[in-house]
Amino acid sequence: MSAAPTPTVLVTGALGQIGTELVSALRELYGSDSVIASDIREIEGHPVINNGPFLTADVLDKNSLKVIIEDNNVNIIYHLAAILSATGEKNPVLCERVNVGGLANVLELAREYELRVFSPSSIAVFGPDCPNHAPQITPLNPTTTYGKTKVTGEIMAKYYWEVHGVDVRGIRYPGLISWKAPAGGGTTDYAVDIFHHAIMSGKYSCFVGPDTRLPMMYMDDAIRATLEMMDTPVESISDSRGGYNISGCSFTVTELVAEISKVIDPFECTYSPDIRQEYADSWPDSVDDTEASNDWGWKAEFGLEQLVNEMLTNLTRTREVEE
Repeated sequence: MSAAPTPTVLVTGALGQIGTELVSALRELYGSDSVIASDIREIEGHPVINNGPFLTADVLDKNSLKVIIEDNNVNIIYHLAAILSATGEKNPVLCERVNVGGLANVLELAREYELRVFSPSSIAVFGPDCPNHAPQITPLNPTTTYGKTKVTGEIMAKYYWEVHGVDVRGIRYPGLISWKAPAGGGTTDYAVDIFHHAIMSGKYSCFVGPDTRLPMMYMDDAIRATLEMMDTPVESISDSRGGYNISGCSFTVTELVAEISKVIDPFECTYSPDIRQEYADSWPDSVDDTEASNDWGWKAEFGLEQLVNEMLTNLTRTREVEE
């Protein structure tokens, strides 16, 4: 039997924190020419642009997406374009337009052209009434516009699968920690920023309090989870297809500071909680990912100690090269 043909993949929002690393992984998997990166903006010298096809595209412009799909015979869309939590609260109208309207365009085109879709969800779908250890199935009553758009996205994913047969899948990403790209305006950004400040100055002022505990994940685990889930046979994917819980490691800011201090001493962290503290307080401490484990064998590899060592080692090396 001949091997299945290599699919053509389109990634929206490709210059963001997730897209930077997902595009690289997809190009390693399928070949650079088979993975088209797109974003509303162009960043000169960005590795996503330098290492393969790149197109500027606005996900709110359905016709431009249609042209890209037709001209390149696209088979799969990884739809990452979104306005994140903290940024979304500053401009809720834009957040809803991009997160819901952009997804609607992608799903309609997926229906028309029989495409597979990955559209990420988030722990922001949970609200104050969710248990501290969030189950897969629980009331979703988020307090942020971003969270509400992600709940809508999960509902849309289930609808397009059940009614139109569109194979759309998603993961409720925890806070994602990466050294390769800056964070993109989310409430969990402190868990990325803290490493940069620790290396540069040995000091950091955190916008959430010391006892704030949230689900987090090293980006390598998040990318692997995404690819594994998308590679799972459709018959193994459950009704949670729009937003599977996945767990990495949960920790407080105090625990993170203590782990960083083992490598960088002295390191001082002060606290000036702002509105993002309210968003963080509405989210669970941890999530139950039993369903992802059962359906497609998910298991995280990075705990807090390994995560901290990876971040500090790579950021230090990168800084030395730049200097």
